[in-house]
Amino acid sequence: MRLWAVSDLHVGYGVNAAALEALEPRPDDWLIVAGDVGERPEHLRFAWEVLGKRFARLLWTPGNHELWTVEKGGLRGEARYRGLVELCREHGVLTPEDPWVVWPGDGGPHVLALVFTLYDYSFRPPYVPREDVIAWAAERGVLCADERRIVPEPHRSMEAWCEARCALTEARLAEASHTGHPLVIVGHFPLRHDLVFVPRIPRFSIWCGTTRTTHWATRFGARVVVSGHLHVRSTTDREGVRYEEVSLGYPDQWRPERGLEPYLRQILPAPARPQERSLPGSLPWAFDGA
Repeated sequence: MRLWAVSDLHVGYGVNAAALEALEPRPDDWLIVAGDVGERPEHLRFAWEVLGKRFARLLWTPGNHELWTVEKGGLRGEARYRGLVELCREHGVLTPEDPWVVWPGDGGPHVLALVFTLYDYSFRPPYVPREDVIAWAAERGVLCADERRIVPEPHRSMEAWCEARCALTEARLAEASHTGHPLVIVGHFPLRHDLVFVPRIPRFSIWCGTTRTTHWATRFGARVVVSGHLHVRSTTDREGVRYEEVSLGYPDQWRPERGLEPYLRQILPAPARPQERSLPGSLPWAFDGA
């Protein structure tokens, strides 16, 4: 019994959707899907109908793409997120709004802490004021599509939504840290700025997380942290914690002829061999579509 993870499936692309459908069943295993399944509710519905037949249990955390409002009159902000949570529950998929479960399989018991944290533009150099940060990124031709496709209502700003989510999550992590089991923290966004590796568009880091989460892993007793968003697969150690970036990505960022299997990353038990990394310098995002 193994725990696997993948993120950034982007099933709105036909090649990615076909790879999902061709995935071999692993009926004893669990799968984490760490955000960016797609932009529309039907993308999640498709993924859960396919993956639900192939894994014993599915766990999901939202990415920024799921929070986009792309349908005319579609739900926005918090209401959109809550609607996706209900869709997941209809398919038996665990979300950050559900009680955190304990992994019962190989690798020992771990609390699987599903978190939803967002970003607050704090992944920026100290000399760049908050009010200038979007213009600073734009100087290098970088602008995240979130700026026009995510409406954080009822929160006054993305920073306010991020603050609320971090406060809620910190309280849950503190409680979970007293269970006697180590944690696997699972979210879409990297917890640490020093894990953001986007060499061709470094100023995209401002849309990649928050400094509020930098020390969560050590503070709350995590053994593993799972994230996506960067489209640069990697395994990294920080202060004795294993950080797994588990993205698939857009069709030109992986090799569809290999199928999806090689891109599933083993979380528990800890893999005996290093897992595949993305090539250094690969382009993680289209500038308009991250």
